[in-house]
Amino acid sequence: GNKETLLDGTKRQNIDLRTELIKFWGTYYSASQMSLAVVAPQPINVLRKIVEETFNTIPNNPERAKIPPEEAWAGKIAPFDAGTSVIPGKKHVVEIVPVADLRQIGITWPVVYTSNEDIERQKYDKPSIYVGHLLGHEGKGSLLSFLKKKGWVNSLGASTDAELADFYTFEIAVELTSKGLNVVDDVVEAIFSYIKMMQERKIPRYIFEEVLQISELEWRFLTKGGAGGYATSLVKSMQEYPEPLYIAGPRRLALRKSSNGKLLESEKPRTGFSSDEELMDTMDATYSLVSKLTVDDALITVTSKTFNGKTSKREKWYGTNYNVRPIPLKTLTQWQNCATASTLDIYYPSPNVFIPSEAGLKVKIPVKNEAKSQSELIKERTKPVAPPQKIRDDGDDGRWTVYFKQDDRFGQPKAYAIFQLLTKEVLSSPKNAVLADLYQVCANDKLVEYAYDAGLVGLSFDVQVLPRGVRLTFGGYNDKLMQFASYVSAKLSQDVSSLLPDNDEEFERYKDRIVRALAAFDVQQPYSHAIYYSSLLFLPKKFSYTNVERREAIQQVSLVDLTQYVKGLWKSGRGLALVQGNIDKKEALEFVDTLDKTLAFKTISADEIPPLLQPLSLPIVPTEGAPHRITVSEPNPSNKNAASQVTFQCLQTTEKAHVLIEILSSILSDQFYEDLRTKQQLGYIVSAGVKGIADTRNISFICQSSIVSTQTITTEILKFINGARKKFLEPLTEDQVTVYTRALILQRLEPDKKLPTEASRNWNEISTNRLQFDRLRKEAGALRLIKKEDILEFWDDVILGLTAGRRVLLSETVPQSGEASTKAPPKSTGYSQSSVNDEGSIVLGQNDVDAYRRNREISG
Repeated sequence: GNKETLLDGTKRQNIDLRTELIKFWGTYYSASQMSLAVVAPQPINVLRKIVEETFNTIPNNPERAKIPPEEAWAGKIAPFDAGTSVIPGKKHVVEIVPVADLRQIGITWPVVYTSNEDIERQKYDKPSIYVGHLLGHEGKGSLLSFLKKKGWVNSLGASTDAELADFYTFEIAVELTSKGLNVVDDVVEAIFSYIKMMQERKIPRYIFEEVLQISELEWRFLTKGGAGGYATSLVKSMQEYPEPLYIAGPRRLALRKSSNGKLLESEKPRTGFSSDEELMDTMDATYSLVSKLTVDDALITVTSKTFNGKTSKREKWYGTNYNVRPIPLKTLTQWQNCATASTLDIYYPSPNVFIPSEAGLKVKIPVKNEAKSQSELIKERTKPVAPPQKIRDDGDDGRWTVYFKQDDRFGQPKAYAIFQLLTKEVLSSPKNAVLADLYQVCANDKLVEYAYDAGLVGLSFDVQVLPRGVRLTFGGYNDKLMQFASYVSAKLSQDVSSLLPDNDEEFERYKDRIVRALAAFDVQQPYSHAIYYSSLLFLPKKFSYTNVERREAIQQVSLVDLTQYVKGLWKSGRGLALVQGNIDKKEALEFVDTLDKTLAFKTISADEIPPLLQPLSLPIVPTEGAPHRITVSEPNPSNKNAASQVTFQCLQTTEKAHVLIEILSSILSDQFYEDLRTKQQLGYIVSAGVKGIADTRNISFICQSSIVSTQTITTEILKFINGARKKFLEPLTEDQVTVYTRALILQRLEPDKKLPTEASRNWNEISTNRLQFDRLRKEAGALRLIKKEDILEFWDDVILGLTAGRRVLLSETVPQSGEASTKAPPKSTGYSQSSVNDEGSIVLGQNDVDAYRRNREISG
């Protein structure tokens, strides 16, 4: 709430807010109404003591637990009804003007609980999962497939949305093309055609069995996530499920063994429903939900910039412009008498051939997942993790370099294979960059009908065109991974015409997605723009073309250009690969051989391999000199925020330098927030952090404000930095330094919890040719040696530049209107290599980025 809702609004209604709050507290505030989840590495007895000491003052009145808070309102106000709802939803359409260039349809149904059995069904049988699976399917014969062939939509999803005590909402969200925006009624009719099929034609039994089987696969091989997210999910589940289902409740299906209400007791994964009765209960619950997805009960929302200037209403808090109008009877009749699915070539999904067999789920090196003592956990942290091994090296002018690691840590039947074709020309210009974007969008879209079923069971692929070539990544259950990868890679490299648009109209549909994604840059927050322009100045041109360059290039490309570009994409290069997971050396080499035969590229020589990323170094400025500066005008005229970012570049590549800059971030980030956000209240977005570019590190301080100008923000950031040594660093004791270093050591020695995390970290070392697989362990070793004196010396050298000057950049975003606005900065300062002010610093406008980067690439 805010002052208007909590103070002024209650006064107008003659409500004494404090009295009502105390009344609410007296009625409901009790430990018996609450749940608490703690996820931590300490033993249970230690955690129990902490919890008891921390929360034992909370009053407990079991009688209050009999009065759930929702009793005051649940079931008393029907959702989306005329006269009771702010927006009269049923048989109405809401037309909304978005900030970004969005084109969307939303269809929402309120599913009202009429009995406890309805609540139990949604909680334990989860019929919405099966309905969402069918409506949101993306394979052959799906609703999405039909709508894409018509050129009306780009994507579609279906799932539950809001969940309250007396009802939940089921929603279908559709991203429209420009063509689809002109035929909204036809798009909605097609959706009702699919719903009609579910209402009138029996859903195949195998679909229910497959959805359950996939859910149980996820449960069986559930991997550890972050403690915070896990605690959040548990504390919510504790409010909704009985104790035996705190963990399984939100994660598994068919939790009732039979209609007598007996709940699932075993944690053992299932391969199917335990009985026909259990299956029938799930099917009945699903058909019951489908029967409620009617035309009369649907709320339709359409979001588009085309409604701008044509609306009659304005939302009170966010100022969103919108219309609410009744749907014409003719349209409602059209939807109710929609075409049959068969006439649209829409049908239920075929059986999923990618579900792994039980034999294919065998783990080659079993891992015991036993509870570990504190000492065992510490020992695990200090135990070195085996790096990948080079299992194929064809030499400097050879074809492949292959790294491999068989999993012996995670014990899951999964593998990840990353292949990169190193080649120079794929991103040699802004035109090639947008053609690469188009290729990626087309490839993903054209392959979705084949790959969707694979994705449902955890198999994935990714194709990325990068500055140093084309990268293919495959992952998931290893049982059918090679088969999946072989098909996808053949399509990408050999049968390329099947992945390209069939005609100019389809090409324009894909092109529109890129155009709108690039245009969305304008409505990002000013602090994002400050970060963006700052990052450009550290990267060579071929590693990051500007948004303007890409927007200009996308307007010039054609289907002929795309066809020509893609044909040359896989012609030549050098192969680099990592295969890691539940796979042995022989299988890994076979995997590479299969991809090699499929890609069939011409081998390039060593001197043709594209260079590694070398960040652009900022020119040194004297200790007392002003930072180099780039100042741009905020492109969104309605955003009234100013932003400023100050970045210090450290070109030192030692472990000591890397950890020292992180120690500074750890010490100063909270202090920086406390000063500019809490004390001065300049804005909500205040942060400091470290970013790595190749083997260098930058530390940045950023703030966004709607109440003071960019110049004032900059002044306050520099004031904080200039006073930080005396105020925060000099008073440090060696014990305090140890606290900071110990925290960073623990982070580095924290074992990877997921196979893809470890594989990604290994690939980063391989693709950058640093090959420091023990990087984190070395940095932990460097941290143990850090003393206060090291921190002060590093600060004086890198931040203050007392020895030989410093490398510091200021990136500012100036709003066009509002309290924080000032005179618009020039788009160009007339920059040249000699454009240096009296303090030795460079001043740039947004149009000077290209010239600056060319000069830095030459001068270094």
